[in-house]
Amino acid sequence: MYTFSSKLKTFAIVLMVLGALGIAYSFFTAPKSVEEAEQIIAAQHAHGHHGEAEHHGAEAVHHSEEAAHVETESHEPVVEGLPEAHPQHGSNDNNDTNGEVGQDTMVTPAPEATESLEANTETGEHIEGTHALTKNATSMEKETLHEDEHDAHAHHAEHVFHQLRNKPWAAVYVAALFFMLLTLGTLAFYAVQNAASAGWSPVLFRVMEGITSYLAPGAVIVFILLVLGVFNVHHLFIWADPEVVAHDHLIQAKSGYLSPVFFLIRAAIFMGGWIFYREYSRRNSLAQDDAVDNLHYKKSFKAAAAFLVFFIVSESISSWDWIMSVDPHWYSTLFGWYVFASFFVSGITTIAMVTVFLKGQGYLDFVNTSHLHDLAKFMFGISIFWTYLWFSQFMLIWYADIPEEVVYFKMRIENYNLPFFGMLALNFVLPILILVNSDFKRLSWIVVAAGFIILCGHYLDFFNMIMPGTVGDQWYIGAGEIGAILFFFGLFIFIVFTALAKVPLLAKGNPLVEESKHFQY
Repeated sequence: MYTFSSKLKTFAIVLMVLGALGIAYSFFTAPKSVEEAEQIIAAQHAHGHHGEAEHHGAEAVHHSEEAAHVETESHEPVVEGLPEAHPQHGSNDNNDTNGEVGQDTMVTPAPEATESLEANTETGEHIEGTHALTKNATSMEKETLHEDEHDAHAHHAEHVFHQLRNKPWAAVYVAALFFMLLTLGTLAFYAVQNAASAGWSPVLFRVMEGITSYLAPGAVIVFILLVLGVFNVHHLFIWADPEVVAHDHLIQAKSGYLSPVFFLIRAAIFMGGWIFYREYSRRNSLAQDDAVDNLHYKKSFKAAAAFLVFFIVSESISSWDWIMSVDPHWYSTLFGWYVFASFFVSGITTIAMVTVFLKGQGYLDFVNTSHLHDLAKFMFGISIFWTYLWFSQFMLIWYADIPEEVVYFKMRIENYNLPFFGMLALNFVLPILILVNSDFKRLSWIVVAAGFIILCGHYLDFFNMIMPGTVGDQWYIGAGEIGAILFFFGLFIFIVFTALAKVPLLAKGNPLVEESKHFQY
């Protein structure tokens, strides 16, 4: 029997406390109003943009002065075709000759010049009227432009406000979903071993059963988060907001499927089915230890086969509901398989790491390097399978270059460059390099190192799938993200190792257990 040590229990509790504090801090520091969001936006743009803004402002003033000067000159009336009228002074000789007093006499303009003057005067009045109308129109356009800019700024501020408000919720949701689906991946692997009547793995069954004990509490937490989303306590699922749906014809077209009630019913059915199979198979496994026949073993075999059919359908639909629907305008027919590969390899990796830990504590003396080698082979193989699915999805979307599809990866490459490409290195490059050698798969420390890399990489995978659709470009790894990981990791340790301490670590009643004990590869 395994004993849950006080040190490990204390470690798990400390992780939960620290994680809860980090989560609480992230909620406390989230903006409470649009005005706070505007202050955050201003702070983000203060550095690196202030000088540029001043330059553009001075430039705008200069151009405005020039425009005013040109405008003034261009609208002065110009009178053309008018002869110059000079005062005519009589010469002294003429005046003397005619005997008239010398005085200045104005020459009267010709009739054509008078008509030209009147026409040009009317033209000037017309130009001045046109200028007034143009000035009024320009003023109205400026006012309209100012109003549009103000509305756009207000809309952007409100959008950023919702993104920043979503951030702590998204951090909790990513971690909660990751650990719950990791457990589901372990359950699927356990069902595969039972349905295949595998002879190498029965010595690991109690480890798998212990890990899957987290499924029920993990599913309850995720379901609560889903309910809160449907009731708009958080806005991770924008399709659940009636105001958004009212102005979005694409979401309206999907409203039959993305119905809040139908959404929760599906989640309840899927989670209930998974938990039911876990409890049923666990009960049969324990009952088989004291049985005199293989009845419970046969029940487990049939239940595993039925569960796998239910699982492959429910897993795909749940991945659409809980992950893909955070980007309701985008879809991929490969998405269900992609998510499955991610949490399936994470579940297998967790089995290997818990096995290595227990063996290092002096337990599981019936587990040998061949068992570890087989687990590492699955880690290696499913990592390649995940990469194949990732590349298939990415390459087809990139090559087709359809705007409504490519926007998914465009957002992630432009705004999530480090986690996006870092995920590829952690999930494919490093596991391949570490586990490609057959001898390395038998070394515990190498398997643990590869396992740590794989789990970090697939957490980033879930991060990349959920965060862009919920917080946009307002992401960073902060107290909320770290706190959520610590909290759920501590909760996972506490629940799993408590379950492992309740029953013997060997399923001694399994008819294939002796073959498994002597398994050599």
